[in-house]
Amino acid sequence: MSTEYSNDSSLRRIRTIADFQFGAGAGVAIFPDECTFQFSTTGRIRQVRLGKERLATVRAQDGRLTLGITAAARLCAHLAPPAYRVAVQEDVAPFVADGKNAMAKHVVAADEGIRAGDEVLVVTGDDMLLATGAALLSGREMLAFNYGVAVKVRQGRGSECFQER
Repeated sequence: MSTEYSNDSSLRRIRTIADFQFGAGAGVAIFPDECTFQFSTTGRIRQVRLGKERLATVRAQDGRLTLGITAAARLCAHLAPPAYRVAVQEDVAPFVADGKNAMAKHVVAADEGIRAGDEVLVVTGDDMLLATGAALLSGREMLAFNYGVAVKVRQGRGSECFQER
């Protein structure tokens, strides 16, 4: 019995995970048909790539997705604000884009549906994507707290996002 999946089966599986995690339609928005997959030694999907770019990694402990910046940009274009977004002050935006964590005192808006552990998009007030990472606080806590890390940034867009303006 083979434990490997066909590319079509893997694509359906990863899109289903994205739909569950981010809402209906997110899977198709994030993962185009040209995706390739990297598998673990046990035959499970570990990474999803588009060309040389990592779109997402499937976490082994819970089966949820951690997004790369390319997938975060695709999700940001698909989801209407404020879904899964944490907006930070303009003066800290360059630091967050360089991969620094988003602190609670710098959060100006957050989706109230965010729970600690969720994969979130860190944006500016005008919805420009800065980074992606894991929420360490709920959306309400991010707005209420004046100290501590709100989002542990996994990957930032870098300084090129400010040259696009």
